[in-house]
Amino acid sequence: MPAAQPRPTACLTLADGTVFYGQGFGATGETVAELCFNTAMTGYQEIMTDPSYAGQVVTFTFPHVGNVGVNPEDDETAEPVAAGMVVKWDPTEPSNWRAAEPLWDWLAKRGRIGIGGLDTRRLTRAIRQQGAPHVALAHDPEGKFDVERLVAKARGFCGLEGLDLAREVTCAQSYRWDEMRWAWPEGYTRRDGAGRRVVAIDYGAKRNILRCLASAGCEVTVLPATATAEDVLALNPEGVFLSNGPGDPAATGAYAVPMIREVLARDLPVFGICLGHQMLALALGATTIKMNHGHHGANHPVKDLETGKVEITSMNHGFTVDSQTLPEGVVETHVSLFDGSNCGIRLADRPVFSVQYHPEASPGPQDSYYLFERFAAAMNARA
Repeated sequence: MPAAQPRPTACLTLADGTVFYGQGFGATGETVAELCFNTAMTGYQEIMTDPSYAGQVVTFTFPHVGNVGVNPEDDETAEPVAAGMVVKWDPTEPSNWRAAEPLWDWLAKRGRIGIGGLDTRRLTRAIRQQGAPHVALAHDPEGKFDVERLVAKARGFCGLEGLDLAREVTCAQSYRWDEMRWAWPEGYTRRDGAGRRVVAIDYGAKRNILRCLASAGCEVTVLPATATAEDVLALNPEGVFLSNGPGDPAATGAYAVPMIREVLARDLPVFGICLGHQMLALALGATTIKMNHGHHGANHPVKDLETGKVEITSMNHGFTVDSQTLPEGVVETHVSLFDGSNCGIRLADRPVFSVQYHPEASPGPQDSYYLFERFAAAMNARA
């Protein structure tokens, strides 16, 4: 006789009433969020700690999640930000020399729920066809679930449109950053000596972005998302960086766009990534729209329209800049080869540019690092 299946200890309920049962790990309890899928084969810890995933449960299409454990060096921020995770196979004991603890212990200590044993291919197809659904994820070791109540909670989730999440994930106060990119055998090292003064606006900044700026020769001061133009200019920056982050760019733009426009009026080099790209586009007069299921993964081909080069990039966004609304003087520089959506812009007459993807994530692995060097070169040219 076939072995008896273990009793489900977790369930994922979609707003349309669909229910998936599996085995829970990590924290117990319930959470509601938008459901997305990520196609990356590595980096689950970086994904869970990427502030851009605030308000989202992540379905991992790659089945081996948890097999290398977790370690403090791979965190992109101090705590996981994604609301939960969905995986095909239950996480196994970690087998990696860098592992400090198992994935399930790490999640439990940080209040994040995981569910394993689901048909992630079926779930991914549903997301692609129907759009990113609202879900409730529950983990109960006793396997007791009020499904009707969970479906109602999923239907009651407000969604990400109109939601400013940058305020929730940004830093509480300004700080300096000098840690550089990881390199063998030293690991992370600190930069010293003079560099170009850069103010980085934290809409949910990943640590590796700040490391790339430091490695490119920048003295980085990080300011909260709500910083005013006066706050930025008081530091006498030679360049301004606009970080990645979560939520609806139009909502964050209510306070970010006026600041960016004042900075642009000072004719400073500006570089934006992800939400920072969308903030810059809004400040220049374009608009953003919600995507059906967004782009989340480390295998997205992007074409540089000015050089013809194709970069393999990491992406994480559910909103996009509407390229049809780019005003005169704003050049579209990059597009997705998956769907043709906008992935980069620049001003025709000034060193102001941004990209939708994540050049710091190194899926290529070094396809896009030139963007940090371009930003540093623009500041050096004006010195």
